[in-house]
Amino acid sequence: MANNKILNSAKSGKKDEFYTSLDEISNEVRYYRPHFEGKKVLCNCNDALHTGFAKFFSLQFELLGLKELICTSFAMEEGGHGVVYRYHGDKNGNRTPDIDEWEQIPMHGNGGFNTPEGLALIDEADIVVTNPPFSLFREFISVMVEHNKKFLIIGNVNAIGYKEVFPLIMDNKLWLGVNKKSMIFNVPDDYPLEAKTCGIDTYGKPFIKVNGIRWYTNLDNKVRHEEIILYKKYNEEEFPKYDNYDAIEVNKVADIPLDYEGIMGVPITFLDKYNPDQFEIVGEANHGKDNDFDLFAPIVNGKVLYKRILIRFKK
Repeated sequence: MANNKILNSAKSGKKDEFYTSLDEISNEVRYYRPHFEGKKVLCNCNDALHTGFAKFFSLQFELLGLKELICTSFAMEEGGHGVVYRYHGDKNGNRTPDIDEWEQIPMHGNGGFNTPEGLALIDEADIVVTNPPFSLFREFISVMVEHNKKFLIIGNVNAIGYKEVFPLIMDNKLWLGVNKKSMIFNVPDDYPLEAKTCGIDTYGKPFIKVNGIRWYTNLDNKVRHEEIILYKKYNEEEFPKYDNYDAIEVNKVADIPLDYEGIMGVPITFLDKYNPDQFEIVGEANHGKDNDFDLFAPIVNGKVLYKRILIRFKK
């Protein structure tokens, strides 16, 4: 939680900006390579050419077979103007995205994704890949859905429970990315590297490792269709029913009983391994009143448990 607060704070000011590292972007994008062939990619919500997104996609432009890369900058100062940067590949043969190979177009507004100019760029692009402000994640997802856009974005793991997000997960219109470990963000050279989660990466850049971060996407990949290997069988002692709902409590994803045909409550970490061909999500159990999909508060023998995802096997 402390790391997440630091990240949110840092993203609110340029002087403490956190940048998604090249390694993190590369390690995730490689699972979606076929999706990028011949596509226009938009990297908004970032500091244009200074980010790992711009560097990665311009360096890998030919390998991915991109049609165009569009990056935007956001003007922090009041009344400032953003800039649109467009890249169409290496022109001088040095295999490096030189600054003069980027077309630079001043914007009338500040470059925000939710401005008329920002929305027009979203409509123009085929895939949006970015790290949106966590405070605007709900709105960003809603824009992606409203504009019927393919996306690969970064968000806090708590966003799973948002009313704008969870129904999309239930309907298999959105899912978690492949990499679920803590994520590395590069920081300015003068950032104090005092925590154990800080260090210097292989490129000589300072970084901080942040827990509780996930990729969110609607781009399919082979990994999400790998079955969870199960070995336990159902018994009443190990898998008690909830006091207030006809479903059983399973406190570890690895312990899901392979022969139970009813509804099961599992930890939210289930979504890291969720295979939509093996299971279906029928709702969540949190307070029993958060939204239409929050069916009950998970209580076993009078003890209130942490939030659960409700699943059952596909028939």
